[in-house]
Amino acid sequence: MQLLKIILATVLFVALPTMLVCAAEEHVVSPAKNAIHAVATEAGAVAEHAAHHEELPLYAVEIGHIGKFPITNSMLVTWLVAAAIIIFARIATAKIKDVPSGAQNFWEWLVESLYGFLEDIIGHDLVKKTFWFFATIFIFILFTNWAGLIPGVGTMGWGIKGKHGFELTEPWFRGANADLNMTFAMSMIFFACWIVWAFQANGAKGFVLHIFGPKGDTQGFMKLMMIFVFLIVGVLEVVSIAFRPVSLSFRLFGNVYAGENMLEAMSNLVPSLSWLIPIPFYFLEVLVGLVQALVFMLLTAVFTLLICQHEEGHEPAHH
Repeated sequence: MQLLKIILATVLFVALPTMLVCAAEEHVVSPAKNAIHAVATEAGAVAEHAAHHEELPLYAVEIGHIGKFPITNSMLVTWLVAAAIIIFARIATAKIKDVPSGAQNFWEWLVESLYGFLEDIIGHDLVKKTFWFFATIFIFILFTNWAGLIPGVGTMGWGIKGKHGFELTEPWFRGANADLNMTFAMSMIFFACWIVWAFQANGAKGFVLHIFGPKGDTQGFMKLMMIFVFLIVGVLEVVSIAFRPVSLSFRLFGNVYAGENMLEAMSNLVPSLSWLIPIPFYFLEVLVGLVQALVFMLLTAVFTLLICQHEEGHEPAHH
């Protein structure tokens, strides 16, 4: 059952971000692309060449269409990674053995380790309800981060032959999490799940009291004072909650985008040693990819725990 939930969640992470990416490409990315091209034109051919080879563009490049549906290079990597995860999970669990080995052993170790790790943080009851999401978010982000480090990602594609040699204009692949559309879409999926879990744990009244209700036992004038204080605190909490998808998405995007830019810069530092200089930084980015997947999972898990936990002596709302 956990495997099925993880597979379905992986499909959700691919489908919804894809739709949001298309909407963003139409309303946000195209103006950004035009602005960047205008600046590059005004700066001249030399500046254009330097920007192209030394800095990863902020926007994902459209590499094709399915009807009127635009396909970007980051979307292609997203689909490939999701398909690889699903296929591997199905192969690993196709013939379950009492004594696991090979792919089954790795998959069971990964899922059981994540389950135990999250259970220690958010508790037994909450992990049973939310594990499918947190396991999916970790596995998906981890492997999309690592997929962006595969040689050829960002360096293979269509281009032109210019005075500086071959210039790549439309790379076929781009790290999925180096696209802000993707990270923001994942954050919004979490935000939607967070709202559902919060109402399930607290009910509508309990949810409002959890944010705005006064904490602690006070009497008389102090009680009225604390009601006012916690009302102000509740407003600040609402602002904080509303900005969580933004902070989650920019944190992941910023780290992955900066890492890919660093690798690009190192490979162009000394052209004759472009195969050697980036190698130490590749190992660093492998670690960063793991850390960022853990950070995203842990932050979403803690945000969920904070809204779903109850003070001692108070029972959760019944539905």
